[in-house]
Amino acid sequence: MDHCDWCSLSEEDRQFQLYESRSWSVFLADEQDYIGRCILVLKRHCGSLSELTDDEWEELRSLVCKVEECLKAVLGAALCNWSCLMNSFFKEAVPDPHLHVHVRPRYDKPVMLNGNTYTDSEFGHHYALNRSGAIPAEDREEVFHLMKAWLNR
Repeated sequence: MDHCDWCSLSEEDRQFQLYESRSWSVFLADEQDYIGRCILVLKRHCGSLSELTDDEWEELRSLVCKVEECLKAVLGAALCNWSCLMNSFFKEAVPDPHLHVHVRPRYDKPVMLNGNTYTDSEFGHHYALNRSGAIPAEDREEVFHLMKAWLNR
């Protein structure tokens, strides 16, 4: 666990933390290939969904509802794709996975931020694996502030 990126987040890494519950932290992802993309990270080191406690499962379900409602209300998402793939941890000689869940909001209408338009050209299809996640810093900040305010109201 000493080398686990999620267990040893710096204050700089935490700057885009949107919300925190008893067992989970929600972060706005670095990659904004889908505007509002987030990562839900279990606060304890755990390698699989099957290892969650009943309380952690219940809390995850509550967060799924809360984050989806936020993305729909704040950014106009039509739906959300959730994934817990964990594959990259197993590229290491000694895997040490830390449970986290990605959410990719999907949009049937363009999203407007600070005069910029973002379109989900794959809406209705599987999300694109190599889609560009680069957006201007001011747009990422705007998404962060809108979502954080909604989630912590």
